[in-house]
Amino acid sequence: MFNQRKSRSIAAILAFAGTLTISGLHKFYLGQPLWGLVYVLLSWTPIPKVASAIEGVWYLAQDEEAFERNFNLGKKAVGTSQETLHKMGAIAGTLRELDALRQDGLISEYEFEQKRRQLLD
Repeated sequence: MFNQRKSRSIAAILAFAGTLTISGLHKFYLGQPLWGLVYVLLSWTPIPKVASAIEGVWYLAQDEEAFERNFNLGKKAVGTSQETLHKMGAIAGTLRELDALRQDGLISEYEFEQKRRQLLD
């Protein structure tokens, strides 16, 4: 569970559920077990319930990018954007041009390999 991508919606639902039931479940879900334990230990007080409500609102108020940065270590959801597809197409086109130059003998195998690695990095 700790290595899987976290959902902003599920985190918010668990945080809001903590205002009615056991507080801290959202912390365990987000990979913060020590904070989750603190919430559970303080569950006899209103503090974790108020904190859970505030955090639920905070999760929903964040844009998806901020949530990804904070709780998914910047990992994006599976899928590619138009910009990424455009960049990949441009790199592929450049590689084809370099290969044509190599085949025509205008650049050496070594130069081709250097440029290829530079593009792919």
